[in-house]
Amino acid sequence: MSCCGHALTRRQWMWRSALSSVGAMFAACAGTRAGTPAVSEAPLTAATALLREHISIDVHTHAGPNGVTSRTAAPSDDIARGMRAGGIAILCLADVPDGPLLGRNAAGVLGVVREMPPGFLHQYHLERIAWMDALVAQHGIRRALTVADLRAAHAAGQPAIILDTEGLDFLEKKLERLEESYQRGLRHMQLVHYTPNDIGDFQTGAVTHNGLTPFGADVVRACNRLGVVVDVAHATADMTKQAVRVASKPLLLSHTALRGSKAQGVTPLTERQITPDHARAVAETGGSIGIWHFFPTLERYVDGLKEMADVVGVDHVSIGTDTSSSQGLFQSYEPFRHLVDAMLRGGFTAADAAKVVGGNYLRIFGASAG
Repeated sequence: MSCCGHALTRRQWMWRSALSSVGAMFAACAGTRAGTPAVSEAPLTAATALLREHISIDVHTHAGPNGVTSRTAAPSDDIARGMRAGGIAILCLADVPDGPLLGRNAAGVLGVVREMPPGFLHQYHLERIAWMDALVAQHGIRRALTVADLRAAHAAGQPAIILDTEGLDFLEKKLERLEESYQRGLRHMQLVHYTPNDIGDFQTGAVTHNGLTPFGADVVRACNRLGVVVDVAHATADMTKQAVRVASKPLLLSHTALRGSKAQGVTPLTERQITPDHARAVAETGGSIGIWHFFPTLERYVDGLKEMADVVGVDHVSIGTDTSSSQGLFQSYEPFRHLVDAMLRGGFTAADAAKVVGGNYLRIFGASAG
């Protein structure tokens, strides 16, 4: 095969195709969004104090356009620098194993548009883990495996990541691959994304399993046994409720908003929003629902957090921005303390803001990973 006059191996050609689809996927997933808010130089005393005293966590992110989902950007100091500037302590940093398969079809719907040979997505996933390994080894970021690691990193003022993966399509019904990823440091795993798999049904696809499959139930049990946070983002309500019955640890739904959110407004992401019953099913496990950053302003984001808190209670709401290469409130983490400031100005007490900003996920992570 050839491209631009250069001979390409089959793998190189597939990578070229995969890269363009991953970029298009995140650019197209966003819906109506604002650009990154301007960062004021004014001191934010209360927000700064809260972030200094309490661990803050983005429970689902790809860390911006030069983050883990970029195959063209090498790991750099940018992520750590932005985290320090914004005062955020921890990122659940997610690779996207089915990214090479995804794109827009003729109707403009995001989904699978190409096939890859068996084992390709597994290799892609391992290479993204290697990218995160290099980030940790060379660029001022710690890897957290336990709550003790999170506390130590926060006390030292050193940014840290929890290795995460968005979708388990790379398993290909090989449960041993899940343990392999665990041994490589993953402590947070989302079950489904945009690709039909053997685990269960996802929100934006055709229902083929009527929820969680027997293999999917085995995956949930294995995650609970190993010490991995189970993330049911993108799962249908039926799949989520069936996972609730299987799980022995709290579940997370890492990035969404309340169905019909007035704060978010008109959005093409309606299918990815969740109903109150869907949200309550997750909360009843002791879990939490992360709210993404696809709001017009920080103040409207705060209103989105309140909408979910009104349904499930403040103990079950988190920050799950889904920051990637697409537009949104956070292209980097420099404005993060401004979100905390907006929460405090918008009616959250310091104690409740600390729960949403990190405490609720800390509870889930402790119950799962120890």
